[in-house]
Amino acid sequence: MARRGSFSCPACGEQVPAGARSCPECGSDEKTGWSEGTVYDATDISDEKSFDYDRFLEKEGLTKPSRSRGQRIWLVVTAVVILALVLLLALSR
Repeated sequence: MARRGSFSCPACGEQVPAGARSCPECGSDEKTGWSEGTVYDATDISDEKSFDYDRFLEKEGLTKPSRSRGQRIWLVVTAVVILALVLLLALSR
């Protein structure tokens, strides 16, 4: 909630008292980042809005691998064994 005589810092979002020379939280000032357009200036960081997370994961080789055929077979075998045990237990009563 904005206090009287303050504004939100465009770099970190914290409240900055009116007349302050810099943000007390992150240190931004009119030279380094009062405007949203300068948040990522002088850094090698891309704008969040243009960042493609899926592309980044693929580029880094971090995509979630799909289950291999062997994993699927073991999953089915395990499910069948559990089902058989449950049926055996239920029918033995």
